[in-house]
Amino acid sequence: MSAQAAPLPVDTDLVSLAREAATSAKALAADAGRRVRAGVATAEGRLSAERLEAEQHAAHGLAWLATYAEAVNQLAAYAERLQEAGRFGETETLLLRIGLGEYLDQIFGGIPMSQGEMVRPTTSLGLKPQEVARHRTAAVETLIADGNTAVHRAALVKLIREGQGSATIGDAGLDEDMEAIRSEMRRFGQAEVVPHAHEWHLQNAYIPLEIISQMAELGVFGLTIPEEYGGMGLPKISMCVVSEELSRAYIGVGSLGTRSEIAAELILCGGTEEQKQRFLPRIASGEILPTAVFTEPNTGSDLANLRTKAVKEGDVWRIHGNKTWITHPVRADLMTVLVRTKPDEPGHRGLSLLLGEKPRGTDEDPFPVKGLSGGEIEVLGYRGMKEYELAFDGFEVPAANLLGEVEGKGFAQLMQTFESARIQTAARAIGVAQSALDIGLRYAEERVQFGKPLIAFPRVADKIAMMAVEINIARQLTYFSAREKDEGKRCDLEAGMAKLLGARVAWAAADNALQIHGGNGFALEYQISRVLCDARILSIFEGAAEIQAQVIARRLLETQ
Repeated sequence: MSAQAAPLPVDTDLVSLAREAATSAKALAADAGRRVRAGVATAEGRLSAERLEAEQHAAHGLAWLATYAEAVNQLAAYAERLQEAGRFGETETLLLRIGLGEYLDQIFGGIPMSQGEMVRPTTSLGLKPQEVARHRTAAVETLIADGNTAVHRAALVKLIREGQGSATIGDAGLDEDMEAIRSEMRRFGQAEVVPHAHEWHLQNAYIPLEIISQMAELGVFGLTIPEEYGGMGLPKISMCVVSEELSRAYIGVGSLGTRSEIAAELILCGGTEEQKQRFLPRIASGEILPTAVFTEPNTGSDLANLRTKAVKEGDVWRIHGNKTWITHPVRADLMTVLVRTKPDEPGHRGLSLLLGEKPRGTDEDPFPVKGLSGGEIEVLGYRGMKEYELAFDGFEVPAANLLGEVEGKGFAQLMQTFESARIQTAARAIGVAQSALDIGLRYAEERVQFGKPLIAFPRVADKIAMMAVEINIARQLTYFSAREKDEGKRCDLEAGMAKLLGARVAWAAADNALQIHGGNGFALEYQISRVLCDARILSIFEGAAEIQAQVIARRLLETQ
């Protein structure tokens, strides 16, 4: 079919087809779950950790299949909301058609878990062809056949080119208040961050304190902290929008807001009233910059084997041990430190959280406090805050700074923040992906080869189209998990799915945008080289993709 042909008209039945297909995708995932569970359960029906590990490909494949099914479900919900509001225009229709067609095709044909790992319903998950075929309904067939076509991709890119400068490609599906927040953050990012971000990256320089002060004035650090503690009391979805737009400018800036958000949630959920009154207003105002001190050199995601210990001596705790991959510790005023206070208690039960206050340091004197030292870990990307390995040698924390003033609850307290942390990481991933799209689109418009701009070539235009489509999918899945959180519902599964997919979408967008640049993309002077490095961390921190898939799979299999 010619890419110059006119796209099909808006189909009034498209939304109902989307809902039917979403139901089919969810049913397929449920069948796959039952089949995988049969292979990893004991004779008594309990999950076997050994079998689950042995069947990681199938288990993780199930996590990806369920994530895709939920993504399709959220695309359908997105279309329903826009149709009801009278906001379902041509761009939104194309985003929906292409997204549904592509993701449904992958659901039934093969989903890439990584560049070299595919999950298929039959060979990977053990379903019989006829079992899969039962879910490949007429609605699914129609959406695949009339979905990710050359005609639709070309039409979408035409609209993208005409609408350059818009905050998002297509209606994001949010209300006016949230879009007003987006506009304010985008103006700030474009004016104060984007012109300098690449220089900060190349110099491995800290994000200037003046930028942090401006973020504080905008309310970034207290966005979701309740008003009674000095914050703005806004819903979690507002922080998604802020994280997305600030990370679109520079991931380091977006992550500064996220760090305060998660530290505040730790204290809000697990702290005493006195701790809330003492710390939350100063976090909200930006007076306190926090850092999370959890990971250790030999444990990584295995927090149950954490070794850093704290011993109580009178009215202080003294911390001994090593931590690694600690972000922004030099300029942080408050460390949330996960330690073992009960050495005789195995695993998670012996862990506690301490609120370690410290003076701000500088490059010349990074840790001007007794009992704490560290060395910088040089990194490819995610700069602007700097990563450190820390050594604690009797560092003092007042006894009153034991979170909640209760021992042995550190892991449970930390778990309470995992939903928000993963939602925010997904939002940061969307921002990085959008940055890649912005940069790739601009280069494709400006770079002329063989007498025409690169975007005139279908393979280049297709890359732009698919970036926009997948960003929209990841955005809707992330906003859905934030809404669930705002409604007080358990959403660790949805948050994990958003993070899993968002990280992959960011990497794909950055990789494709660099490919559009050709050799220039490999040059440090071009911004896309930074965005590629920044995108790569997203599938590693806040739960590596493999760990995230394992967690999702276990949750799914426990409910089978």
